[in-house]
Parts: sequence; C-alpha cells; structure tokens
Amino acid sequence: MKAPAVQAAASAVTVAAMAAMPCCPRGGVGRRLLSSLVVGGGCVASTTSATRHWGPHRALGAAGATTALTAAVEHVGTVTGRPFGRYRYTAALGPQVAGVPVQVPLAWFAMALPARETAHAALGSRSNRVTRILAGAAALTAWDLFLDPQMVAEGYWGWARRGTCSRRSSYRGIPISNFVGWFVTGLGVMAVLELMLPPAEPAPDLVAEYGVMAAMETVGFATFLGDRTVAIAGGVAMAPVAALAAARLLGRRL
Repeated sequence: MKAPAVQAAASAVTVAAMAAMPCCPRGGVGRRLLSSLVVGGGCVASTTSATRHWGPHRALGAAGATTALTAAVEHVGTVTGRPFGRYRYTAALGPQVAGVPVQVPLAWFAMALPARETAHAALGSRSNRVTRILAGAAALTAWDLFLDPQMVAEGYWGWARRGTCSRRSSYRGIPISNFVGWFVTGLGVMAVLELMLPPAEPAPDLVAEYGVMAAMETVGFATFLGDRTVAIAGGVAMAPVAALAAARLLGRRL
C-alpha cells in the first residue's frame, strides 16, 4: 500500500474505534482493545503523514525522539510525581517498560504532530519557532482535557488524592498540576518537532485530524459518555484553534 492509503486506513481505524467505544462496557476488555486501536491507528497515521511531508528518515527520527523523551518524562513522573503530580499506571494498558505502558509514548507522538500543525496553521503569518512551540504545547494540552478524564474513568491510571484542598484544585479528580506538566512536556516535544520536522506549509491532513478529534470528543462526552463539563471544557479549548486553522487553510486555497 502507498503512504496515502496507509494513512487513510489508519485514520479510519482510529475513528471507527472511537465511535465503537461507547458500545462496550466501561473498563471491559472491549474498550481496552479499542483504546489500543485508537493509539495504534493515530500513531501510524501521524508517522505516515510525517513520512509523506518530511521523508521517512526525518519521520522515524522524530517519532523515535518524541517517544524516547516522553517515556523518560513519564517514568520520572510515576517515580517522583513531577511534573504531572502523583499518579500510577494500572496493568490495563498492557505491557510496561519502567512503569510506563508502551502505548503511552506512542500516544504522545500521535497527538503532538497534529497539535503542532494545527497551531502552525492557526498562527498564520505570526507562525515562527517560538510561537509554534508555545501554541503547539497549548493545543496538545487542550487535547488532554478530554484524554485524562476518559482514561482515568476507564481505570488506566489513577491519581493520589490528599484531602479536601486537593479535590477542590482538581478537574474530574485530576490535579491541575497534570495540565501544567502537559504544557511543560509539550514545550519539549514541540522543540523536538521543530528540529526534526521543520515546518513549511501546514499539513492539511494533520489539521483535519485534530479537528475531527475535537469534534468527536466533544460530541462523545456530551452524549454517549454523559459528561457535559468535560465536553464544554475540552471543546472550548480545542475547537477555536481547530476552526481558526481550518479557516486559514481554506483562505490560502481561495
């Protein structure tokens, strides 16, 4: 199969797995399998897109560097509680290396590249190395407003809870420090992407992926998962940058 066909198939698997998830019982084997398909499909789609736009050597190098960096950060996080806060992964996500499920660093790369390209497109003429790193990290952190509540509810990882004060400074039981940690880690990831996948014109396929995920997560939480708070928070965080990026890409074509 050629790269566009592989990317299209991987994206289709990701979307289909996400759409099928509400049909399976929460915490069950079916949802674990579908979660793995979402991560695997997203990683293949991002890597294939990177191969198309930057070539195989740069794409694989960026994927390897991103997964290595985020695996290291996640390991430090599970041991020390920094930069995310105190948390532990369960065995539900499958094989682990140094306390971190193999899927997790792959998910970072799968999400990071669409977030960077969407930020790049949304910034328009103001897109430069500094603004892309900052906006890309913010776009990636916005995505986690959906990801963390869903994965915690599935039992894939859990957070330490220490008294009333910590509960008040949390979002669906997730400490605010987690999102600070995501942003800080996102800055490092975006810096790696800047070095290894220097942007030119924004990649429309990756911008579309970010937009589709924003829409599906918003609708999914508002309806099937029954959590309008997360639907609003994540939608408000992701949708504006996705819409602005799409509008600016369309403006370039007209």
